[in-house]
Amino acid sequence: MAWSGTAGRRVLVTGADTFWGGRTVQALEADPEVETILGLGTGTPSVPFGRAEFVRADQTYSILARMVRATQVDTIVHTFLIVDAAHASPRTLHEVNVIGTLNLLAAAGGDDSPVRQVVVKSSTVVYGCAARDPQTFREDTPRSGSPRTPLERSLVEAEAMVHDFSEDSPSTLVSVLRFANVLGSHLVTSLSRNLSRPLCPSIAGFDPLLQFVQEDDVVRALLFVTRNRIPGLFNVAGAGRLPWSEVAARCGTRRVPLPPVAPTIPLAPLTALGVVPFPPDLESLLRYGRGVDTSRLVGAGFHYHYTSAGAVQSFAQSLRLRRAAGRLPTSYTYEHDVEQFFRHSPSVVRPLET
Repeated sequence: MAWSGTAGRRVLVTGADTFWGGRTVQALEADPEVETILGLGTGTPSVPFGRAEFVRADQTYSILARMVRATQVDTIVHTFLIVDAAHASPRTLHEVNVIGTLNLLAAAGGDDSPVRQVVVKSSTVVYGCAARDPQTFREDTPRSGSPRTPLERSLVEAEAMVHDFSEDSPSTLVSVLRFANVLGSHLVTSLSRNLSRPLCPSIAGFDPLLQFVQEDDVVRALLFVTRNRIPGLFNVAGAGRLPWSEVAARCGTRRVPLPPVAPTIPLAPLTALGVVPFPPDLESLLRYGRGVDTSRLVGAGFHYHYTSAGAVQSFAQSLRLRRAAGRLPTSYTYEHDVEQFFRHSPSVVRPLET
């Protein structure tokens, strides 16, 4: 797919050391019409980059304004929002999702900013999960109640700042993509970890309907709105919904019913049996489920490769292959600093060109 407009775009990807940022960078590298690709992250990339440059920063991205003006990037793809709170403290959620987004918008704004497009990878977690929720959330459907968890609060606050930025910066195209639960053969989340174990949790008396998006469709959606300069707020999820019981059955795991009152308490003795502790946001999801309308993105021209059932089936197939092959050690794990040494060091003896 070619870029809309003139060639030679300059793109900065935040979270380039994360799963999504790394794969977004790799996808951009495959497009010859992207002149410059910059990756910003707090650690080191976990996947190899070709022509992209990588810069390490603190998790609040305080260096971003300086980078934007020094490199004159015209597009920022923000993949660094935390959407799974299993290993993130409330303080980390606030620093990354709120302060980090604030610094990003400050860097993208201003009369002297070269940025003309901002794309934000968010989550349907912003809708929450409650008994009073509608069957299906549209992009403009309000929450049925105030945010209950630190993750919800941080994402709602981050999106509110992005919305205000969009209204105050009419010359900058702003796209926010809210992704449903993601499944894939390479991604690890609280949900996928539970589905990968012999036993997975469920809330007694509840069998919610869930919606999924396959990991490849996530990157495709991010590139779709970026390449075609499509502004707006979009839900991203495969068509259809599945009961949690069917999802677990397809993945070959048995559900462990937990009491509907304080379900996390009995998890401690079950952890040894393979049940993975889950954050409050996942507990609410396994109680009430969540459905979103995706007609807006489809109407803009995006075509999914996977339905919700297709995403589950693809994930289940990868699980069966891994279980059949066993946990085989890999011969090499990508290390960014090592690869940069082999690629650029003058100490490396290179073959003569003929």
